[in-house]
Amino acid sequence: MHTAKQFSVSLVNKPGRLAEMLTTLGKAKLTFRAMSVMDSGDRGTVRFVPDDPAAAAEVLDLANITYDRSDVLLVEVPNQSGGFRKLCERLAAERLNIDYAYCAFDSAGKAKGGVLAVVKVNDLAKAQRALEANGSTSRRSKPGRRPVHAR
Repeated sequence: MHTAKQFSVSLVNKPGRLAEMLTTLGKAKLTFRAMSVMDSGDRGTVRFVPDDPAAAAEVLDLANITYDRSDVLLVEVPNQSGGFRKLCERLAAERLNIDYAYCAFDSAGKAKGGVLAVVKVNDLAKAQRALEANGSTSRRSKPGRRPVHAR
């Protein structure tokens, strides 16, 4: 797990706008760790985590594309049932709010690959401490609680 810079771009929701922006970034040979595209009526929001934030900012500035930059957590999540749920539970246990989250597949040299969660929280430092305590998706024991399938 580590922090990263995420860029958010609001685009007019018309054919070709996203392709234009991606072409501009592609000409600079920028690569992404994760990307999300969401529709909200006449505008869409593109969120992405570039491998090189300084280069991405430079390209967007030169192209006169307005953006917001924010810090997010990149968390490796086991590619198994309940992996992302456990991450959410750890943050909830610390009373941390998830503003939004999305996932990308991250093979980063691993044969099987995995899931990379991009998480925007209300307190980045506290979230890092909570997730590093016993691993980002490890199960935390709760006194007095039994497993759901216990007999």
